[in-house]
Amino acid sequence: MRLSAAHPNRPSADPAVDPRVEQALRYVVAIGAVLVLLLPAARAFSAQIGWLPLWLLVMPLTAWWALHRFRLPWRAQDEASPASARRRRAGAQARRRARPLAAGVASAARAA
Repeated sequence: MRLSAAHPNRPSADPAVDPRVEQALRYVVAIGAVLVLLLPAARAFSAQIGWLPLWLLVMPLTAWWALHRFRLPWRAQDEASPASARRRRAGAQARRRARPLAAGVASAARAA
């Protein structure tokens, strides 16, 4: 996984993000949010396309998130202790023990 030093809520320093696409997505998210908040009809269900807030707000937000390669929101504790990510145990991985044959299986094999 690629770690980025840029704060995800600030303008991206990543050259792969086209600023025109990001600006268009910001406008679409803003317009969708205004529509959902101000128009009760935009919070309804349409027989043709389904739940309207999904298409007006959630899908553009997901596209914006995908544009930034699905980075999670920044947290202060992420920057404070990067070494405390995930610690593994020191020992080897546990293995299954061999099961002894059950008495019922052995008697059924003799009876056949």
